[in-house]
Amino acid sequence: MPKNKKIFLLAIFVVLIASFSLHQPLINLFKDKTPPAEQIPSFKSINSTIEQGDTLFSIFLDHGLRTEDLFAMKSAAASIHPLKALRPGKAYSIVLDEQNFINSFTYGIDDDTILKIERVENQFQARKYDIPYETRILTVSGTIEDNLISAVGTERENYLLALQVADILAWDIDFNTDLRTGDTFRIITEGLYLNGDFKKYGKILAVEFINNNQAYRAFLFEHGDKPNYYDAAGNSLRKAFLKAPLSFRRISSHFSKSRFHPVLKIYRPHHGIDYTAPTGTPVSTVGDGKITFAGRKGAYGKLIIISHRNGYQTYYGHLSRFAKGIHMGKNVKQGDLIGYVGATGLATGPHLHYEMRQGKAPINPFRVKNVAGEPVPKTQMAEFKKQTLTLDKIFAAAIFYDARQEESKKYCLNPEMLAEYRNSSKASKPQS
Repeated sequence: MPKNKKIFLLAIFVVLIASFSLHQPLINLFKDKTPPAEQIPSFKSINSTIEQGDTLFSIFLDHGLRTEDLFAMKSAAASIHPLKALRPGKAYSIVLDEQNFINSFTYGIDDDTILKIERVENQFQARKYDIPYETRILTVSGTIEDNLISAVGTERENYLLALQVADILAWDIDFNTDLRTGDTFRIITEGLYLNGDFKKYGKILAVEFINNNQAYRAFLFEHGDKPNYYDAAGNSLRKAFLKAPLSFRRISSHFSKSRFHPVLKIYRPHHGIDYTAPTGTPVSTVGDGKITFAGRKGAYGKLIIISHRNGYQTYYGHLSRFAKGIHMGKNVKQGDLIGYVGATGLATGPHLHYEMRQGKAPINPFRVKNVAGEPVPKTQMAEFKKQTLTLDKIFAAAIFYDARQEESKKYCLNPEMLAEYRNSSKASKPQS
């Protein structure tokens, strides 16, 4: 090859190399922008539960997190859910990037709601989310050996289910004193699941309770502003007066699990009823009314008198103390906490003296004609009957599992019965 030609080709080669180097950035624009695996941002998470005494500030200090992130998160969440309102036992998760900056914070506000704070374009945004539960229909049962809670089960969700039952039937059964060994119950209830795992019970759709050989049935029917429970004829279970002034719910939450049944005896003297109970047992008003006396009165000791409609009065005597805010002239609602059992006045031991009068005459509370609330509206009675007929079929045909056994949460209503119930219940709900 001639020498001049070789020099020419070499010159072209050098120019091409130089051109390639100069335009390398432009070529890179067309390359795949995905960084190598080792350059993809990596995240780590802190998953725990709020302990007693924890604050978000103390959690940040424990993990060496930036306080400027904390203040920015508090500002973002202020109008959604204040971060100072953290409750012990609730779960939280903090996701961090490789530089220890917070990517997100998630906190379980309650059993139904999650707070999530996320970093978006270097700013925090906060939102609340409903937990997306799957609803199944469960059928559970039990037999009373000692008390309602031990028959349903002492785990938290079983305990709450027992309280639902007690609340629904509180106008007909005193769950502190009326229960008998061998009483039975069957419950048709919602079960709420997340990722296939049971999380908690939802609404009770129907309950049957056999107390001292007398059967009580309650059916949920939703209309108007809030759901209510009715008997098979459509009469409201809610009445003017509760069966007893010692609320099973309040007593059960007031005492430890080892003392689920603190009310041991009930006496019926001439002018009232005496409930023997430990000092400090919560006392509730049996009906709506106005407090006409709150103070000391002779043998009654510390006494509260409440006036109700139609000339009725109820007396709550021998109290150890009054509840906060209780005073003469205060209006109270059925079930409100008014005081605590004691032994003030002429009393040989701690107990509640409960009395009912009409005018000035003492009367037997168990013989008072207890006026029921509003029944199912006539315009919706057909829908109510259709729904209760379906629930009656479930009572007749479904298998009811022992509520105390974990297996009871694994078996839900068969698809045919479930479809029938859902079709009947849709008709009763107001259209949006």
